[in-house]
Amino acid sequence: MQDVTIIGAGVTGSAIARELSRLDLDVLVLEKESDVCEGTSKANSGIVHSGYDAKPGTLKAKFNVEGNKLIHELSKTLDFPFKENGSIVLELEEEGRAGIEALYERGKSNGVPGLRILEKDELLKMEPSVSSNAVCALYAPTGGIVCPFNMTIAFAENAADNGVTFKLDTEVKNIEKKTSEDGTNYYRLETSGGIIDTKVVINAAGVYSDVFHNMVSEYKLHITPRKGEYLLMDKMAGDLVKATLFQLPSKLGKGVLVTPTVHGNLMVGPTAEEVEDPEDTSTSAEGLASLFDKGAMSVEKLPRLTITSFAGLRAHEDGGDFVIGEVKDAPGFIDAAGIESPGLTAAPAVGAYVAGIVKDILGASEKKDFIDTRKGIPSMALASDEERAALIASDPAYAHVICRCELVTEGEIKNAINRTLGARTVDGIKRRTRAGMGRCQTGFCLARTIPLLAEALGVDEEEIVKSGNGAYYIEGKIKDSL
Repeated sequence: MQDVTIIGAGVTGSAIARELSRLDLDVLVLEKESDVCEGTSKANSGIVHSGYDAKPGTLKAKFNVEGNKLIHELSKTLDFPFKENGSIVLELEEEGRAGIEALYERGKSNGVPGLRILEKDELLKMEPSVSSNAVCALYAPTGGIVCPFNMTIAFAENAADNGVTFKLDTEVKNIEKKTSEDGTNYYRLETSGGIIDTKVVINAAGVYSDVFHNMVSEYKLHITPRKGEYLLMDKMAGDLVKATLFQLPSKLGKGVLVTPTVHGNLMVGPTAEEVEDPEDTSTSAEGLASLFDKGAMSVEKLPRLTITSFAGLRAHEDGGDFVIGEVKDAPGFIDAAGIESPGLTAAPAVGAYVAGIVKDILGASEKKDFIDTRKGIPSMALASDEERAALIASDPAYAHVICRCELVTEGEIKNAINRTLGARTVDGIKRRTRAGMGRCQTGFCLARTIPLLAEALGVDEEEIVKSGNGAYYIEGKIKDSL
């Protein structure tokens, strides 16, 4: 029997797994997709929120501020890209000044350091591209940007290096509360990969977290998927702004933001649309057009340099807050549910909190040989000349460029495949190395990535998929049909 089973290998589940890997426990992570970071965690703003927005006293407020501090440290320990670029909330009308002042007071109540209100002259000195209609703004210096893929993967890899088992392509179908002969409670999970018995279940299933909660509890949860569409612009627009620019929040979220990314692009988004289908990540012409129009309200002369668009789903619980803790009528079943914004920022703090609950339930002791650090994939694009020379000397594959747009080499791709929880799909390589994320959007590098992946996995090229679930690239070879 497992000690702990986590449902979901997104940023929350992976952060919890990493914290649990500090303890002498058998920990299993189940993920229905073909890789970690396949759901909401792969399609969000990548913003490390400072914590001024959440209502004081909520779990969102608590874990946001704590998570922000932890990410500053973990980006170094676990080697993932992070930049403290600051956040600016714009007010474009004089009558809205009270909203900025209220947000300032809320941030102070939440314990956010360094907050101050900027008047127009100082704002324009900091961000010359900001709209001339701006009246004032709230400045939060501890706001930042992160690569959500690399952060999630870093948590998962470090957890796996410390003994956590990840079972991918494994969907949980049903959960039952059970009692053993000695009167001990446990849970039986029916999965696509067989039956799993476990003492503790951690529900980190994103937009499906209400489904699993409601299987074991009379106190029902209800999650509404909220779709957010985004525009990603070329690196030519990446230096338009330095800080992440927000507009004053509305009841549907923080509004449209304009932000640089840690990789040098510019991003605009998200929309906020409640949908019924928890798999609906479609984009629309209307939604993307509205993003550009709203983004142009924050920034003068917003360029039309979009290279791709995408959508993600946020798990909004009816109560409007995170739902985290042991379910009162299901001992040993722990929710990490309703994790919408600022969930990415909160993840490491949620991980530590949930691990503490598990430690108390199972009386687990801490490992003496816990591995605290993790080394990411070397980036030839970011490396100095000396670092590039050293990498090439260690392996000539680092001199062979596969993705020209992002300067990703064969050495990086092989590293992504062969490391802990290595890539098994083209999207897995893309998220780990950025091969295919540039201007051509895999137009040139895909034909070179597929053979590398097939060779490394020892399979035919026809078996390589984009992201699992039968998403094959190649149906057959033309010469075979002649």
